Amino acid sequence: MSTNGYVVTPKAVETGRSNRRRQNGITSEKVRLDGNIARRKVKAKEFFWWDTELPGSGLRAFAAGSKSWFVQFRQRGKQKRATLGRPPELGAEEARVLARAQLAKAALDGLPAAPKPRGKRSDAPLFRDYAPRFWADYSRHGKPSTRKGNRARIFKDLTEMFGDQRVDAIRKADVLRWRDSWANRSGAFNRTIPILSVMMSHAEQLGIRPRGSNPCKGTPRFKRKLVDRFLSAREFNRLAASPRAFEESNPIAVQAIRLLIYTGARHGEVVGLRWEWVQPPRLMLPDSKTGAKIVYHNRQARAVLNAMPTKAEAGLVFPSLRGDKPIALSIPWLAIRQHAALHDVRLHDLRHSSASIAIADGISLVVTGKLLGHALAETTERYAHLADEAIADAAKRVSGSLAKCLGIAA
Repeated sequence: MSTNGYVVTPKAVETGRSNRRRQNGITSEKVRLDGNIARRKVKAKEFFWWDTELPGSGLRAFAAGSKSWFVQFRQRGKQKRATLGRPPELGAEEARVLARAQLAKAALDGLPAAPKPRGKRSDAPLFRDYAPRFWADYSRHGKPSTRKGNRARIFKDLTEMFGDQRVDAIRKADVLRWRDSWANRSGAFNRTIPILSVMMSHAEQLGIRPRGSNPCKGTPRFKRKLVDRFLSAREFNRLAASPRAFEESNPIAVQAIRLLIYTGARHGEVVGLRWEWVQPPRLMLPDSKTGAKIVYHNRQARAVLNAMPTKAEAGLVFPSLRGDKPIALSIPWLAIRQHAALHDVRLHDLRHSSASIAIADGISLVVTGKLLGHALAETTERYAHLADEAIADAAKRVSGSLAKCLGIAA
């Protein structure tokens, strides 16, 4: 028999005092689904959590670790189950929105459609209701860090701006108004408008917007001047001395920053480094901004790793106090750079400075690009002027030495 959207048979056995049931080797439980439930691990081969807030919707979990949101309904007399997405890419509230839409669609199936008013389009969803539907289709694209950033831009920034507008009502003027309001957040706008553009194109494919109506098309991005900051030898001396003042208070952060200096690696590559990837003289990174990558580390970098208070077969090299998450370097770096009187130097500038030193030492752009892990040669070309300066300086020194040998003025 069916009760409130749940399939219950007389043979179902209730265990303990909870809402947990076991039937045909499958365990199920009624709970209000949220993020905490989605993070639970199960020992049963297959486990169902049924949502008490929206009967018919739930979360399916397997002992191997995979989970998926779903909704179960009857359509034209047949029992059906539709998968909505997977946590954590799709949250519990977003899954409910999708489940309600699916249940409403199933309930209306087979009923005569209401006549459409002439000259008007059918109602499109509000942006805030469309966002979970788009994310369910799109969330599998990109790296985990990219997905995390994109999710925040969709459900926070874009939903705050366009949430109460219908998707087919968003016009070019609305996008330009948003651009003007974010004039002091030019970098964030440049990163977010491509996402809105993809959402609008996807809405066209779903028939929510007319073809060729993307309001983002032709919208200019903010022009941003890229300022490369390179540390001089004197500044490097100050930077080398500064971390010593923080050795006792924050030793892990100090060692992480030193590894950034010695390797020229990206911030995320260092704070996310794991012991199982440390294979001297290499750091074998299975994933980075440009894919799998090998970082060759020198004697100084090996000294940093050897000086770590705890070393293990696996786990984070630079853990936070919680131990299960990487350390955050923003606050320690602010203190260190202030102590060194380098107020305008960012952590990423350490990477730029590694490139400038390599080129000044006569290392080619090709090799420098490989050391830094650039996927494209064009990325390293931004340092070409440094290579020209190094060659010009070498030519000047050679000509000076020749002039001295010949006894003429240089």
